[in-house]
Amino acid sequence: MTREVLGRWLDTGLDRSVVGGYPRFGLAVRRRLPGWPADPEPGALAGRTVVVTGASSGLGVATAAAFADLGAVVRLVVRDVAKGERVAARIGGDVRVARCDVSDVDDVRRFAESIGAVDVLVHNAGALPAARSTTPQGHEVALATHVLGPLLMTELLQPLERVIFVSSGGMYAKKLPLDDPEYTRGEYRGAAAYARTKRIQVALVPHLAERWPGTTVAGMHPGWADTPGIAGSLPGFHRLTKPFLRDARQGADTTVWLGAVRPAPASGLFWHDRRARSPHLVPWTRHSDADSRAMLDWCVAAVGL
Repeated sequence: MTREVLGRWLDTGLDRSVVGGYPRFGLAVRRRLPGWPADPEPGALAGRTVVVTGASSGLGVATAAAFADLGAVVRLVVRDVAKGERVAARIGGDVRVARCDVSDVDDVRRFAESIGAVDVLVHNAGALPAARSTTPQGHEVALATHVLGPLLMTELLQPLERVIFVSSGGMYAKKLPLDDPEYTRGEYRGAAAYARTKRIQVALVPHLAERWPGTTVAGMHPGWADTPGIAGSLPGFHRLTKPFLRDARQGADTTVWLGAVRPAPASGLFWHDRRARSPHLVPWTRHSDADSRAMLDWCVAAVGL
């Protein structure tokens, strides 16, 4: 057995165990395994424009800073411009701020008309509502933030070199909610809404790769990262796992790698720690190709494409 094969086995074992692969030590171990993919070259994004949504805190800031270090012109897409300007000043380099509420498809259309040409688009904006709420267009907020707004934005900003959907390991516990994507039935729970819509994101990635054949489309999850969103929305989980959580830079590692490494990774896959992963850990979350295509058709209609 070669060292590379043994490394692959260990890497897969960490992934399947969850508790071995998602904390900070999972990334630390993988970096030492044979076959760990090389970092992007210095200056890999010189001359390219990168847009990062939800870029005023947590993973978004770390992602934007890493892209800036690679020479990109970075656009921080935020709802709070003043907060975004403070982040841009801290990062330095050619970093600019643009306002957009990704959950509001009308605002997404306005933003797309104003932003100009984009090379790499990272959908990092997230929402974990305490109670069910809707956008001005009547869509459930988590669905609109994680799926509908990003779908429309990506369509309107074509052509793009790469688009990356920052998902969550929480989606592994949920099935595709094809029968109720707007979460209108049953008791609404923010964590469940978050995971359901992250499942939709991941289910759509292969079909979006077909829809945008000139764009490398990737989904990924960052592992367990210590972000303001986790601390505020899941305080119990945060208290329990804080000593083992990844910092924002570690959580952003695969997003940055997917956006900058050359040649581009294969399109239509789901990634964690620079490796393509199965989008399912348990059999009861699996869905048919027809179901995921039907989900895409529903989303496309919902945003008027």
